[in-house]
Amino acid sequence: MSIKLIVLKSGEDIIADVKELISEENVVGYLLQEPQRILAESIPSLSENEECKTISNLKITLTPWIPFTSDQQVPVRPDWIVTIVEPINDILKMYDEKTNGKFKTDSTNEQSDYSFED
Repeated sequence: MSIKLIVLKSGEDIIADVKELISEENVVGYLLQEPQRILAESIPSLSENEECKTISNLKITLTPWIPFTSDQQVPVRPDWIVTIVEPINDILKMYDEKTNGKFKTDSTNEQSDYSFED
C-alpha cells in the first residue's frame, strides 16, 4: 500500500508503511512497518475578543505504537481496523523525519503472504 493513517477499534490513530497480508487471494490482515501512534494534545489559547478559551492548535507527537518490542513489522488483524486513510502532509512529513525517510510516500501495492491463527 504505502504510508497510511489507520484508525483502530481501540480509538488509536497509527501511521505506518502498510502492506496487505494475502492468503488465497483474500486480505487476511495488514503488516505495519515502523508503526507510530499519533498523539494529539489540544493547546488552548485565549482570544483577545473572547473571555473563554478556544482551541486553535494541536500539539502532535509520534511515539512507537508498541514501545516494548524490537519488531519493526507488526501484523494486525483486519477486524481491528476501522479505516485506512491518507495522512495529511504535516503528519506524513513528521513520520518521514522520524523514520529517516525509509519509506516511499507514493502509493504502491505491495503484498505479503501471512496467515493469522485463531
